[in-house]
Amino acid sequence: MAKILVHITHGPEHPTRAALGFHIAKAAIEEGHSVTLFLAGDGVQLMREGAIDHLRGLGTGVLREPYDAVASSGVKIYLSGMSSKSRGLSEKDLEGKSYEFASPKDLVRLAVEHDRMFTY
Repeated sequence: MAKILVHITHGPEHPTRAALGFHIAKAAIEEGHSVTLFLAGDGVQLMREGAIDHLRGLGTGVLREPYDAVASSGVKIYLSGMSSKSRGLSEKDLEGKSYEFASPKDLVRLAVEHDRMFTY
């Protein structure tokens, strides 16, 4: 099976693109692939409960369903530390979620380590 990195840089301002990243991650998990998520830019805002519960893309449904499937599978979720800080993502926003802050160097390392990378 493949190692797949899903890099999401779009957030609530582009709900379809943002949700599609989680749907691709969910599909890859269901196919037995190893999946890692890296959220950067406006994508870090997808970790807010308001976005998880209310973001709805065209044809994608609410983000909650694919988010829960990805989160419950134990997928490693990296958040850009700079993006999170500049968008005011707080400890409260991230409470109860499994994540790790990361840097641009981490994204480069992950891209090299994985077989495929999808970007949304």
